[in-house]
Amino acid sequence: MRRLPRGLIALLVGVSLLGAACAGGPGAGLGTAGPAQPESPAQPGSAGLPGASQLLADADELVIGVVLPETGLLNYMYPPMSTGVGLAVADIEAAGGKVRIIEGDSGTDPDLAPETVSRLLGEGAHVIVGAAASGVSQSFIQTLYETEVAQCSGSNTSPSYSTQSNAEYFFRTVTTAAADAPIMAGTIARGGGTNVAILARADDWGQSLAALLHERLAELDVASEVVAFSQDAANFEDLVLSVEQMGADTVVVLAFAEGLQILRRLLEAGVPPSVIHGGPGLYDIGLASKVSPGNPDHLDGLTVYGASGGDRFNERLGQTVGGNIVFGGQYYDCVVVLALAALAAGTHSGPELVSAVPGVTRDGRKCTSFGQCAALLAEGVDIDYDGASGPLELNDVGDTTVGRYAVAEVRGGALEVVEIADVVMGS
Repeated sequence: MRRLPRGLIALLVGVSLLGAACAGGPGAGLGTAGPAQPESPAQPGSAGLPGASQLLADADELVIGVVLPETGLLNYMYPPMSTGVGLAVADIEAAGGKVRIIEGDSGTDPDLAPETVSRLLGEGAHVIVGAAASGVSQSFIQTLYETEVAQCSGSNTSPSYSTQSNAEYFFRTVTTAAADAPIMAGTIARGGGTNVAILARADDWGQSLAALLHERLAELDVASEVVAFSQDAANFEDLVLSVEQMGADTVVVLAFAEGLQILRRLLEAGVPPSVIHGGPGLYDIGLASKVSPGNPDHLDGLTVYGASGGDRFNERLGQTVGGNIVFGGQYYDCVVVLALAALAAGTHSGPELVSAVPGVTRDGRKCTSFGQCAALLAEGVDIDYDGASGPLELNDVGDTTVGRYAVAEVRGGALEVVEIADVVMGS
């Protein structure tokens, strides 16, 4: 699969306020925004299985190495991500598919993840799912390139993967930061922001998103300045000083767990939460309680953004993880797409499998579960899988061209979805 450059946003569609419909929390009302987007059923069945039985019986077991942050600065995202993987495995097995998971901790330390990936490959993993952070995936992507192993991430949004030569076997079920940026910029502009301080983690993800957000804000005639910070800083006093020196009326925090300390310092300096926006790395259902344990409603008005699944899938996911939905649908779809691509290719070999990936998500007959799609493949039908996170429509470089994002706000000390933005990327 040759890596080619592609355009940025072609169309931003389907933005609507959910209002009272979201009173139930982040899992409520997610399927109601914009044009109807198909998603996997809440409990996908085995529709069409008689036609798929021989194909599934003949297929070899797919061993999936899962590299997610059980520990580290993103461990609060581990529950929805790992649960999404587990639900996909359960659905594939219920439909007669043969998959097996072996897991390892990625942390958020680029020194840990390569060791984990090497172990998983040594234990027989045919494909890799993860890592959660773009910078962590960069720490082992060369290994996967050299060993020709397919990798899917449901949360890596750095644009770098779209063009770098060693991302030959990488694809993703989440849109790039080029989708995050217009959603965030539009919300900030509509909220009256005119001078924005963008406090960005000094890694691939943080700096890529910060640069794109700066560009999008400029297009909306909103001034902004990017201030990079090290996640290992002893304190973040200099960030607060930068905000004060800029005279910023809006602050964006692109951080992981270190963002909790940054938010505390901003609040202590008198920055109202209503003008603070947190990037996807801060989409944590317990954010307000962690920032202000004794007074979580002190954060009321703060806005956070994160990739989301659809309404029915989030309801199912919520049975295990409550309102903690971020990236769950995307990781569910990683597993299903890998399994379908292996069936379509008839092999677990990386070059053939990854070449089959775009084709199972576009330009064929619609199907919304592994069982339905497998039955069509058994009949020789070209399929178009629409997943838990909506239509995927992967392009030839393995980038998802249709994505869904939740915009959430802290209200009464709890994180609630207030808006849904559906994004169609250009190709």
